[in-house]
Amino acid sequence: MGDSTGFEIELGVGYEEAVERVTEALAKEGFGVLTRIDIHKAFKEKIDVDFRPYSILGACNPKLAHKALSARPEAGLLLPCNVTVEARGDGSLVRIIDPDEMMKAGGMDSDPTLAEVGREARDRLERVAAAVGAS
Repeated sequence: MGDSTGFEIELGVGYEEAVERVTEALAKEGFGVLTRIDIHKAFKEKIDVDFRPYSILGACNPKLAHKALSARPEAGLLLPCNVTVEARGDGSLVRIIDPDEMMKAGGMDSDPTLAEVGREARDRLERVAAAVGAS
């Protein structure tokens, strides 16, 4: 699926359809998209550079976020879970962060509550990756 930082899914559909699929799959696992940064538009507006369609989606599961932030407010530095969608040839590429690895990298996995949140979020996002790849 990808390296230890996340899950990677290649799709044979266009960029906009990939964004829709990812958003729908996230919703089924309790994640909303809080932010959408369209990198290609930002690059064009800010530095007049043409870039392939590429978005960063900030996905958040409110129950998991509440649990994490209640245990350790600094966990907010690791939120939301980023998902990228980019045009690639005739298809698209989706990358989903592994929150369990994020907790480890942030040194917060020693807290049992955060370790649990990271595992649950990972399980949910792993199902998102599988659903996106299967649809």
